[in-house]
Amino acid sequence: IPGFFIFSLTFPFSLDSGVWSVGGLEVSTGKVSQLEAMNGSTVLLPCTYSSCIGIKNLYFSWHYNDNGTMNKYCEAVIPNEDVEPKVSVYHERVEFVGSSKSNNISILLWNITFEDEGEYICFARNPKEKNRNHSAIYTLIVVDQMREVDNTLTVIIVSVLGGVIGLVIIVMVIKALVVHFLLKDDEKNKECLVSSGNDNTENGLSGAKADNKGTPKA
Repeated sequence: IPGFFIFSLTFPFSLDSGVWSVGGLEVSTGKVSQLEAMNGSTVLLPCTYSSCIGIKNLYFSWHYNDNGTMNKYCEAVIPNEDVEPKVSVYHERVEFVGSSKSNNISILLWNITFEDEGEYICFARNPKEKNRNHSAIYTLIVVDQMREVDNTLTVIIVSVLGGVIGLVIIVMVIKALVVHFLLKDDEKNKECLVSSGNDNTENGLSGAKADNKGTPKA
């Protein structure tokens, strides 16, 4: 394949939990170091670098671990901060999409196939830190179709919460109606008491007048 270069590469440091750590310069593939993508799609292989004292002639590269053989996909040297590198690409489906302005050395891998599945190593070396280096691994998993996410538990939780909220609302409405009717009954009772008092007063006055009229003269 034109532009595809394969060779064996031996790194002078050991792999531990997916990251080679030496302090100082650091490279990272982000919080998630694994990607599942569909066959035929284009994927981003992310990588950024950082250094507390800055960089000078920072060297970086991407390799694919082909059953122990490290296939170099691209490499470049960043002379200084904010100076864009001239990247050499050794794979026809690889495109450099990073920028030194954002400390980004990510690449795109176009039209992936099942043969692209595996580990991709982002490596950097900073001469300004006495050639300190750091690497990180990004794992690509290629599938023929994306797995459906099982939302059964989510649906159950949402249904239960909805039922509880609905029940609370119904109870509050019933309580409000009961209080409303009780207040109405209380007002009616007060009106009846007031009305009864008025009637008794009027009846008493009438009786007194009647008695006065019926009293014989001396």
